[in-house]
Amino acid sequence: MSDPGRVLILDFGSQVTQLIARRVREAGVYSEIMPFSVAEHAIRSFAPAAVILSGGPDSVTRGEAPRVPPAVFEEGVPVLGICYGEQTICSQLGGAVESADEREFGRAFVDVTGTCRLFDGVWSPGERHQVWMSHGDRITAIPDGFRVVATSSGSPFAAIADDARRIYGVQFHPEVVHTPDGARLIGSFVHQVAGIASDWSMAAFRARAVESIRTRVGSGRVVMGLSGGVDSSVTALLLHEAIGARLTCVLVDHGLMRLDEARDVEHLFRRHYSIPLVVRHVPDLFLERLAGVTAPEDKRRIIGSTFIDVFEEAAGAIGGADFLGQGTLYPDVIESVSFHGGPSSTIKSHHNVGGLPERMNLELVEPLRELFKDEVRELGRELGLPDALLNRHPFPGPGLAIRIPGKVTPERVALLQRADAIFIDELKSAGLYDAIWQAFAVLLPVRTVGVMGDERTYEHVCSLRAVTSTDGMTADVFAFDHAFLGHVASRIVNEVRGINRVTYDITSKPPGTIEWE
Repeated sequence: MSDPGRVLILDFGSQVTQLIARRVREAGVYSEIMPFSVAEHAIRSFAPAAVILSGGPDSVTRGEAPRVPPAVFEEGVPVLGICYGEQTICSQLGGAVESADEREFGRAFVDVTGTCRLFDGVWSPGERHQVWMSHGDRITAIPDGFRVVATSSGSPFAAIADDARRIYGVQFHPEVVHTPDGARLIGSFVHQVAGIASDWSMAAFRARAVESIRTRVGSGRVVMGLSGGVDSSVTALLLHEAIGARLTCVLVDHGLMRLDEARDVEHLFRRHYSIPLVVRHVPDLFLERLAGVTAPEDKRRIIGSTFIDVFEEAAGAIGGADFLGQGTLYPDVIESVSFHGGPSSTIKSHHNVGGLPERMNLELVEPLRELFKDEVRELGRELGLPDALLNRHPFPGPGLAIRIPGKVTPERVALLQRADAIFIDELKSAGLYDAIWQAFAVLLPVRTVGVMGDERTYEHVCSLRAVTSTDGMTADVFAFDHAFLGHVASRIVNEVRGINRVTYDITSKPPGTIEWE
């Protein structure tokens, strides 16, 4: 069953399962996530060298709670159970779990009481370490062969080990940054326990991906939507390296991009990289269809369907395309087959809104579907993309339309583009841009009375937002200096006629969301 270089992560529904995969890959080992319900033949076919069981919202005390497929224990590969994963190990192998009177959520401290291969070189008996807990049940008995190696005030079985079978369980979450030594523990599991070498490199991925594209596409032609965002740009360069001029990109300029962004993308890919590029400048069409629309989801739907119409026309004009290139990333794949969801037919263009029409009759080629966002950026550097593009903040598919609550008009789009451009310009000038995960301006659907000089004004309010994040799943507001915000507000009010007030949004990003919009 084993493969010298792959770790399988079984997802039991934790909102931070993706972080487990990130930590494994940061240790230089390739990993994939599958739902706990995956068929046993798929597990054997994947041939993992080790298996990690994620946390989850369920309780093993419930009759039909998710369980580990028997194949995981039958094949003798190393297993690490995290939170729910530890509890189901105990439940399935002869231990006991019950509902706890007191739950354990948030920061906690564990006392190391024993040695095991998982802790070698990381934790030693007698030490106390900070961890992150998130559970409502507790283990009351462990299976034969296991022993306790760490405890906490709320978890007498905070970590258990069976070195003979190489099965380990931790009640805390080592994958999150709130467990400072968590990444080292995961690294210890894949290297010391499972004996997997650090051979996951972006150079190796690039070579393998190019060969895979050539094999899949053969002598065919590929068409893809290009936005100039990180995902589509890296996809385009990788496809171009593999098949050259048999790739044609389509840039749909819907007029809702950032100021001058369509022009910059066209210049970079057409002149610098010499990638065949078809551009459709159709802002009037999008604005016409958005006229009078205020509901955000209606805007998404309209923009998505209009994008497909324009893209389909452009692709048809090219003639002879056999494949559709998409910048699908691994989090998108996980979303579509995760514990909570089913298969998705969403087109992963930079719009991320709308389905792929069957009448286009194109096969998909998705060379980035094994990668996370930070890995895509690393691949982009391998391919020679400039840091200015690779470090770009995420930008939602519907563009400025959902950053203009209420009606979308040419005048309001122009106001927001200029205000947003000033904000981004000042972030870069102050050396703050790369310290922020995402920053943007929003044109609020209100006007305020103001006095500017001797003139009374009745103009729009602009709100600024900036957040920091390590993984794009949760975020905190960026703590700007008030002088900086005052300077940005002054520039916007003075330079953008039509805006007379600027606010700063201090709302933090809720857990489980992927992108600020």
